[in-house]
Amino acid sequence: MKVNGTNYLTIWMENNKVKMIEQNLLPFDFKIITSENYLQTCEAISTMVVRGAGAIGAAAGFAMAQAAIEANENNYESFLQKARKDIEATRPTARNLFAATELVYQAALSGKQEAIIAAQAVADKDKSDSKKIGELGNELIKDGFRIETHCNAGWLAFVDHGTALAPIYLAHQHGKNIFVYVDETRPRSQGARLTAWELKNENVPHAIIPDNAGAHLMSKGLIDMLIVGADRIAANGDVANKIGTLEKAIAARFYNIPFYVAAPLSTFDFNCESGSQIPIEERDQDEVLFQTGINKEGKPEKVMVASPGSEAINPAFDVTPAGLITGIITEKGIIRPNSAEILKLQ
Repeated sequence: MKVNGTNYLTIWMENNKVKMIEQNLLPFDFKIITSENYLQTCEAISTMVVRGAGAIGAAAGFAMAQAAIEANENNYESFLQKARKDIEATRPTARNLFAATELVYQAALSGKQEAIIAAQAVADKDKSDSKKIGELGNELIKDGFRIETHCNAGWLAFVDHGTALAPIYLAHQHGKNIFVYVDETRPRSQGARLTAWELKNENVPHAIIPDNAGAHLMSKGLIDMLIVGADRIAANGDVANKIGTLEKAIAARFYNIPFYVAAPLSTFDFNCESGSQIPIEERDQDEVLFQTGINKEGKPEKVMVASPGSEAINPAFDVTPAGLITGIITEKGIIRPNSAEILKLQ
């Protein structure tokens, strides 16, 4: 995708170093940072410098390749094993992270160069899968559609293109008259900060809405469909995504509005029977109690937005049951969210 007229990937590997967009600074500042080693890449994943299912997967693959490069021949395999544990501990919910780490770890057992090749293959496939999801999802979008989305499943969340936003971009490029309602997505406001920034860059008509406004707009007949991403999909079609997704799905079902999930096969966990088995990441309460923006001087500022002394609970994801989902847009086609359909994808 283009930023200020230049094409960028969200994350890439260059001379054994990992380059990535510092997403914590967006939308106020655009900056590329460099991770020199696998532990720095782990830190970038944990602190959400890089975030989103596909981008996390690419980062994990690159981190595993960096670990192979750093490993000493005398303790090569033990170093790889430790690195794998470090990488997998960064974000417990995102399935793409574990899939990429496993793939590159196995390649690394054959050699350093093999690890680098495998990591790049993960990133390349993420990009091509997202492009295909955009093409298939575009077929669902009619001229004049008003679409609601939650969190950020755009190109920032993947190596390029995105999942939930990829069909929207293509629909806009094909001249369809569409409008996007962007859930702010508290507590980190990935919708208001990241999705809105992406859509503005692409000149897609949109508006940011409070998280609690979705059902109201649905009740007024202002939403034609919802598209969201996913961080892990269980074998029965249950979907873990950013906290607040479940509420949107419930409201969409009540008002008979199509609710689609867009995700590549790397997000599916075929060994996870149902959503009840998906680990839900609990993040720091400060994400709820504080917000970071820019002040009148244009400088970053972190401020408390809650009652001083109160504590907060901060689950990062919730699970939407398969029965509330109209369909899942994958690179292999649009499927119904049930075990039989998902089994065919393996």
